[in-house]
Amino acid sequence: MYIQQLFTGCLAEMAYYIESNGEAAIIDPLRETTPYIEMAKDRNAKIKFIFLTHFHADFVSGHLDLAKETGATIVFGPNAKTAFDFHQGKDEELFELGDIKIKLLHTPGHTMESSSYLLIDNKGNTPYIFTGDTLFIGDVGRPDLAVKSDLTEADLAAHLFDSLRNKIMSLPDTTIVYPAHGAGSACGKNMSKETYDTLGNQKATNYTLRADMTKEEFIKEVTTGLTTPPQYFPKNVAMNKGINKSYDEILADANTPLSVEEFKTILSNENSLIIDVRHENDFVKSHIPGSLFFGLDGGFAPWVGTLIEDLNTSILLITPKGREEETITRLSRVGYDNVKGYLKGGIKTWIAAGENVASIDSISAETFAEEFAKKPCSVLDVRKESEFYSEHIIHDDVTNSSLDKLMKEYPQLDKNKTYYTHCAGGYRSVIALSILKAKGFNKLINIEGGFNKIKEYSTVQTSPYVCPTTML
Repeated sequence: MYIQQLFTGCLAEMAYYIESNGEAAIIDPLRETTPYIEMAKDRNAKIKFIFLTHFHADFVSGHLDLAKETGATIVFGPNAKTAFDFHQGKDEELFELGDIKIKLLHTPGHTMESSSYLLIDNKGNTPYIFTGDTLFIGDVGRPDLAVKSDLTEADLAAHLFDSLRNKIMSLPDTTIVYPAHGAGSACGKNMSKETYDTLGNQKATNYTLRADMTKEEFIKEVTTGLTTPPQYFPKNVAMNKGINKSYDEILADANTPLSVEEFKTILSNENSLIIDVRHENDFVKSHIPGSLFFGLDGGFAPWVGTLIEDLNTSILLITPKGREEETITRLSRVGYDNVKGYLKGGIKTWIAAGENVASIDSISAETFAEEFAKKPCSVLDVRKESEFYSEHIIHDDVTNSSLDKLMKEYPQLDKNKTYYTHCAGGYRSVIALSILKAKGFNKLINIEGGFNKIKEYSTVQTSPYVCPTTML
């Protein structure tokens, strides 16, 4: 028996490869199929099953492409309805895989089709359970992503309570819990950085698995403090229920080098935009006017999904050389399949052609501290509200507009005011500034290193738990 957890940092997502005696199963595959097919090929195994724990909201799964390429059977749990053929598993149904068995446990609550997959070895032991978004390490899946008119968040949370108590907590404490997500995912609110744990340790440390917790207490705990889910979540759910453009087709259409003139012709389309994925320091120095920054080396795909509402937008790319395919792949994982190509030679080609470039004024945290001491200025803090309330700059003219809300809140900002803008470390602030510049804000200054650097200077007062005078 062989098991491999396949972790994707940008999405904080875990897919799984399970193999026994030449037969393999994949749990919750990402959009691209090659890694799974190559893994099975290298191990002389045939992929027999593709198990889905639920209709994922935070990424588009590659189950259809993988089934088509391998002949594997797609399995969902009860209540799943799709536009394609699949095997609808029954609660406690067994699937034979080489010398082991996989038992489907219907565990509704995060969504109503949510299911966990229990591995039973050839001795009848249950060493592993793959819980999807039903049980995370340190948390459980949020119960507000699949609300229908006849089901409230509280209804789903009640189902989740029963699923955990009746289907999972009764397993041996030695059973290893393998979830679908870790810290950084928006599918939960208190996930650990660990990617697996024993069930016994989770019973001792996970706040949702307290032995003395009542159903009413559980419902209150898991429904309190939920932030609004990113706007792309329901769109990804719909895609996972449907039939989409294949990943190979996406890559063939999108991985296209464009000349400056070809790039400009596509850009003239009203429903088009430029995404620049270089490092924030490079974007600040020079970029194509109107382009949006989403650096590959930060939380790339979730931020694109959060801030670009139309999945059908025609996207043009500015990428570091050699990272074009990576960019296209990571966009496709969250449903952005309409990439038209990338500028061949990148920003240097644009400049060489005599085209205009823009930049963002940027200062060090030290310079900001010196200037702030002489004359306090308007500050725009784009961190999350929880970060802001934990600690922020003390000044009458500090505005907190978290990046995830900026598309809705920017009209409340003053275009005639100069904003010194920061996040925690410098990545999110450049995204925010690129959006504001594209919306016609020109008096913007980026603070390099963000709040983490600002705190090093005593000339800038910071304090926790003080409500701001100005807040959007």
